[in-house]
Amino acid sequence: MKIGYARVSTKDQSLDLQIDALEKYGAERIYSEKESGGKWDRAELTKCLEHLRPGDTLIVYKLDRLARSQKQLIEIADRLREEDVELLSISEQLDTHTAMGRAMFGMIGVMAELERNMIMERTAAGLAAARARGRRGGRPKMNPEKVQHALALYDAQELTVAQITQETGVSKALLYKELNKRKENGAD
Repeated sequence: MKIGYARVSTKDQSLDLQIDALEKYGAERIYSEKESGGKWDRAELTKCLEHLRPGDTLIVYKLDRLARSQKQLIEIADRLREEDVELLSISEQLDTHTAMGRAMFGMIGVMAELERNMIMERTAAGLAAARARGRRGGRPKMNPEKVQHALALYDAQELTVAQITQETGVSKALLYKELNKRKENGAD
């Protein structure tokens, strides 16, 4: 089955050009939405990807309609390859039914693997360098006395939260987290 996906970024833009092109290329079902490409959780894209079955072809007008970043495109490409779904991008003339299209699609997969491996290597090297300097991973622990001081200042109601965080070094998020804990424990 040929499945189309069309996207524009704003409510003012029209999907007509993309939908016409998808229909011309034989899309039997079209998912369309007006959402930013930077969003990962696009409802219609999710439905589209879930609808695809092995042997199907996903048709897009242009690759940037499918994904806004290389990372996002690579993840989608990996998923399509794993699910044995072909990809056809009209504007880039990328068609994984052809030898050249499969080669380009394969290159996307190779680049994805390379990027993942490089991230893992950089992470491991960074952690090793930090350990060599005596640092451990994770968030730094806040001094309990500072947290108690911040709570006391809050209770006194003489300073704003911004002033309390500036004076004590306790973040606003941590202060509110501790206040919520206190409330849940019935101390407030």
